[in-house]
Amino acid sequence: MPKLLPIITSHQGSGGRSALTCRFRCGDACFGEVPNTSENEYVGDVIAGALSRRSMMRAAAVVTVAATAGGSLIAGPGVGEAAAAAPEGRTAKKGKGARGLRFTPVAPNTEDVVTVPTGYEQNVVIRWGEPILRGAPAFDPDRQTAKAQAGQFGYNNDFLSLLPLRGKHGGHGGHGGHDRQVLVANHEYTDEILMFKGYDPENPTREQVEIAWAAHGLSVVVVEGERRSGALRAVPRHHLNRRLTATSRFRLSGPVAGSDLVRTKADPRGTTVLGTLNNCSGGTTPWGTTLHGEENFNQYFANAVKVTDPTAAARLKRYGVSGAASERKWERFDDRFDLAKEPNEPNRFGWVVELDPYDPDSTPRKRTALGRFKHEAAQPRLTHDGRPVVYMGDDEKFDYFYKFVSSKRMAKGTSRAAHEHNLTLLDEGTLYVAKLTGDSPAADIDGKGTLPGDGEFDGSGTWIPLATAGPGGKAVSHVEGMTAEEVYVFTRLAGDKVGATKMDRPEDIEPSPHTGKVYVALTNNSDRGKAGKAGADEANPRNLNKHGQVLELTERRGRAEATTFAWSLFLVAGDPDDPSTYFAGFPKDRVSPISCPDNVAFDPHGNLWLSTDGNQLGSHDGLFGVATRGERRGELKQFLTMPTGAETCGPLIQDRRVLVAVQHPGEVDGASAEKPASTWPDGPGKLVRPSVVSVWREDGRDIGV
Repeated sequence: MPKLLPIITSHQGSGGRSALTCRFRCGDACFGEVPNTSENEYVGDVIAGALSRRSMMRAAAVVTVAATAGGSLIAGPGVGEAAAAAPEGRTAKKGKGARGLRFTPVAPNTEDVVTVPTGYEQNVVIRWGEPILRGAPAFDPDRQTAKAQAGQFGYNNDFLSLLPLRGKHGGHGGHGGHDRQVLVANHEYTDEILMFKGYDPENPTREQVEIAWAAHGLSVVVVEGERRSGALRAVPRHHLNRRLTATSRFRLSGPVAGSDLVRTKADPRGTTVLGTLNNCSGGTTPWGTTLHGEENFNQYFANAVKVTDPTAAARLKRYGVSGAASERKWERFDDRFDLAKEPNEPNRFGWVVELDPYDPDSTPRKRTALGRFKHEAAQPRLTHDGRPVVYMGDDEKFDYFYKFVSSKRMAKGTSRAAHEHNLTLLDEGTLYVAKLTGDSPAADIDGKGTLPGDGEFDGSGTWIPLATAGPGGKAVSHVEGMTAEEVYVFTRLAGDKVGATKMDRPEDIEPSPHTGKVYVALTNNSDRGKAGKAGADEANPRNLNKHGQVLELTERRGRAEATTFAWSLFLVAGDPDDPSTYFAGFPKDRVSPISCPDNVAFDPHGNLWLSTDGNQLGSHDGLFGVATRGERRGELKQFLTMPTGAETCGPLIQDRRVLVAVQHPGEVDGASAEKPASTWPDGPGKLVRPSVVSVWREDGRDIGV
């Protein structure tokens, strides 16, 4: 493996997330007061304790035994499949790696390009500002308008989904043109300093604000593949192409629709919301829709300091809504962003949005039965009897991860009746939060990663029910002292009350389509163990966790609807030379260094792919593949790196191509539209533009085989 780059522990240089990113993406959440002040246990410490190879192998064995009882496919019933860890001291077999990962890993670097393995090619599929709707003009950085942006690809692409183009006109059923697919993308946030020359953060213009509204949201755009490569090109003006923005109409559905907690002066019925904000990752359903998580919505609302009711103030604080003026000053141009005028408006954000990309006239729905928090993602699978289960992480230090189990079965087929039925699946069911328990006495946990007396860090877990939604919006709370509506709107507080386990920023969560095991990306938590913060327990022992980890859990009998599970650490990120790191038992001199895992995805071979956000090892963020089963379990290899300042988002791995969203390129402290820190993707003299990239093998064969 190449020599590791020096560790960088601050916002300096190319290591770690820049202060500019923290400012515009999450409203400096990492530097503010941690919203969760409950006394619940903290899982980052339990996990940090599972650092010795011996303990990790034993924990893996626990999960393996549980896995053999059976598993579930994401899109239907499946069979159990053991993922045994190799014995201590094993030597990897000769060869280029596990099937799907047979590429030469790229070296960590700080190049201002998308670096891919030898023998691979790439193309930019679509850039911020490219027209996708009829009548939209070509992008002109010096003549941007809100009207133009509403017809153009949005800013800071994140989650990506590719669906087959159905029917002659994109309807349900049938087959579309050659290698045409429907690309759906999230647009998480805007960085006006990099978007507009001469931008004054204290005095944005109305036009700049309205452009930012139009640059948020979602894009649907048909793409077409080249016959002899993995290149993709956008098909502008296709009738399925669509933009949804911060001013588009969305519908509240499920148990909170019509509640007093979501009614406003503009929407006295509490059923219609304008816009979706800070859409991070998401998921694709087996019935052909896409899910989109609203994450750091708190930063868009002003004048929390003017809220005098103590209950309302405490609820806002738990969600990180604070201060007077907002960063973007939207409250100057729309009263709904001013809490002094519309105190319920924040309650209308922080949901999972479901979109039907095949119906450009449909109204997307905010699924309130899935709870309200900072949704990183929402990835579904089906139970053995066909009911969807959705896994979700709340991306905040010391917060929780959840799942929703629907009470209704998915209808098969592509008929209109089946389609309409499936659009109700996420309105009825039970919402759960996770509690992890270690199997050692508290006296054995010293907070330094020292193994407990039984020689291992592992344990079991329970899904604690919070509320159950039934037909007609009726719901029952399982949390003492909270109504069902309060549980759904203030889900974090419900998790506090039932004793959920605090995590190190739970982000993307996905079940393996091959084994049913569920993988949770825990990005980092540098506050772990600090004065006044949660201390160590068996599920959390690494103090000042800068690099994060990946949790692997197996639900009882491999069933997605189970309420208990076994847990173990699959990967503890960082420099492989650091003794605290762990790669599922694979020899550490044969893996790539990784820091801050964020989004996760699976390839057709069952390998887990990890994208990173905020790499603390001195190199740029990237995309990594790692085997989850067999003799090469834990073999982690870096597939690509990002340009300067960029984060790896939306990884999507198909047979013959890999798609990534290059988010916030050039977002480096001190950079601006006039003084760019990156020349990607169009070279010097051009405005830096977030974009989607496709990567494929030069010989046209499948990725990594």
